[in-house]
Amino acid sequence: MIAATAKVLDDMDCYLPDDASVRRIARFFALLSDPSRVKLLSALTISPLCVTDIAQILNMNQTTVSHQLRLLRDLDVVTCERQGKILKYKIANPKINEILLVGVEYLGY
Repeated sequence: MIAATAKVLDDMDCYLPDDASVRRIARFFALLSDPSRVKLLSALTISPLCVTDIAQILNMNQTTVSHQLRLLRDLDVVTCERQGKILKYKIANPKINEILLVGVEYLGY
């Protein structure tokens, strides 16, 4: 059995994220555990969309779409812009698309 050296064990505290960061990271990845959110995010990587468009594209009711968007907004995964009376949602950061693509590549799709 190979054991970690004392130096490696001492250095762990410097490299491991703190508890608050770990919880936020876990919440972020939990967002990707729901198929409807993954599909919603995939649609938003193509184009900004309003709730009505998302509901129609994903064949979901608007209340469900709004709930999913609220969860995604809470972790700053999506943002919205008001255009008159309409709110358009979009991916907050291009890294979100990269994360989805890494998952697709990892699974071999």
